[in-house]
Amino acid sequence: MKLSDADAALFFELMWSLQIYVNQQLKLVPHIEDPAIFETRPTDEKMAVREALFENPALIDHFVAENPQGFEPEKLQIVASWQNFIGGTFYIERFLKKYAVFIGEKDVVYGVLGLWDSFDNMIHKSYLPLMVKAVLLPFNGQIVYDGLLQSKNIYFGGGVKRELKQIYLAAKNAGQIVESLDPVQRKAMAQAVPKSNKSKQDFAPLLNDLVNQAKVLRGGNGQPPLNGPVYSLIKASLELGQIAVNEPDNEEHLTKSVDKVERAFRKVESNLYGPRGWML
Repeated sequence: MKLSDADAALFFELMWSLQIYVNQQLKLVPHIEDPAIFETRPTDEKMAVREALFENPALIDHFVAENPQGFEPEKLQIVASWQNFIGGTFYIERFLKKYAVFIGEKDVVYGVLGLWDSFDNMIHKSYLPLMVKAVLLPFNGQIVYDGLLQSKNIYFGGGVKRELKQIYLAAKNAGQIVESLDPVQRKAMAQAVPKSNKSKQDFAPLLNDLVNQAKVLRGGNGQPPLNGPVYSLIKASLELGQIAVNEPDNEEHLTKSVDKVERAFRKVESNLYGPRGWML
């Protein structure tokens, strides 16, 4: 969910150099000539330079053309790609192993990597969804943020959480999570043929209803001994389906539910075949 240490170091080498150049051109913060010094400056000073940079993106081209740091072409290419930045307000909806899920304007879903630290080390999952102001940048075929997040302490009720979850799931099922800000790749994604509506059918209401209906299943009362374990297996299986549809990325819940199904199945086997596997 984050860059390698080498890539993170490269990112900040380029970003601090660019921002020092911007500061020199616009004369925002005095006495900053070295990236190591700029890194230690207060956040409000760095925020001012950062805001000026993305309000004046032409300075990115000027930096690349002048190349004041004498960077190699490969490094300049990375800086030049930052013209494709996306800034604004986002919702961090969840953390995945690959990246954090950011939802931006027009319900566009982005997969964003951390820099030195992964997002789940910086933000506890209990705070999600979290509204943030951020700038997303391309970096070697992936998406990162520029190192500064401004969070808004707003509590979201169940309705907003469900809506954001559905936006994420719809993008995931359609293969429309944006994982690169490269214009060519984004155009190809936009032109991709949508999947059939059949593959997007929402089975959540059906499974939720079946889970509720299955709650009345009970063994005993003169029924065959096998019925009780079978009913437990049915309910455990339906609950697994419910979690798979509603929480497809919740590995902890899925694993626990699979274990529950396996235990129920073993009870059916034991009741049917006996402890030694012989049919009773």
